[in-house]
Amino acid sequence: MSDTKSPIILTRRALVGSLAVASGGLLSGCDALNSNRGWRDTLLLAEKGNMALQRTIQGSRRRAREYSERDIGRSVPANGTRAPTDADYLKQAATGFSDWTLTIDGLVETPTRFALGQIRSMPKQTQITRHDCVEGWSAIGKWTGVNLAHLLDKVQVKDSARYLVFHCADTLRAGPYYESIDMEDARHPQTMMAWALNDELLPIGNGAPLRLRVERHLGYKHAKYVRRIEAVADYRLAYGGGGGYWEDAAGYEWYAGI
Repeated sequence: MSDTKSPIILTRRALVGSLAVASGGLLSGCDALNSNRGWRDTLLLAEKGNMALQRTIQGSRRRAREYSERDIGRSVPANGTRAPTDADYLKQAATGFSDWTLTIDGLVETPTRFALGQIRSMPKQTQITRHDCVEGWSAIGKWTGVNLAHLLDKVQVKDSARYLVFHCADTLRAGPYYESIDMEDARHPQTMMAWALNDELLPIGNGAPLRLRVERHLGYKHAKYVRRIEAVADYRLAYGGGGGYWEDAAGYEWYAGI
């Protein structure tokens, strides 16, 4: 996200976040608001307007701002889950994720399970970008990984696939963590599956061994601990239908563009 001036856009995230905090609890505040159909309809209109305006202004290939090495902070805080409690994940972590695989399936011609070693040996890209959290903090870090479009080309995503659903290893109180993005963001040149941060393998708190970086979105869209990517025609058929864990549990907007 550039520091240059940009239009002030009323987003569902901004409305829900500010009111929920004022109510004294994020989940409880959002649950109360989401029970009001008129409120939900208003937020949905704001979200659609936000997406249309940002896509018009930014276009499909506009890049998030990239920074220099001297801008990198001392650390990138762990957002969301700090350490999954899933038994398989803990077993994988104990062995340095030597057997970790990433499955890409759904509406693809060649469903494939990639070993972590394969992914790390693929052509890599590195970018220094700013992570903006819905909680109000931001941090600049150096991310290294494989461009997501490279993986999608390998499995030959079908034309009927409009979205990707990212299935993760962590489970919160409302259920498994997941996220989704559309194909325009999936094929953006800065969108990657990252396996390193600041020239070191990802720490567990930051999503080891593999996380999504979708640089033009707020932090909750950057799914951590990703073990499966599913190409789908409609993200609303997954889990609670909102397109992501926090979208289902707390009414966050699905399109969290910045």
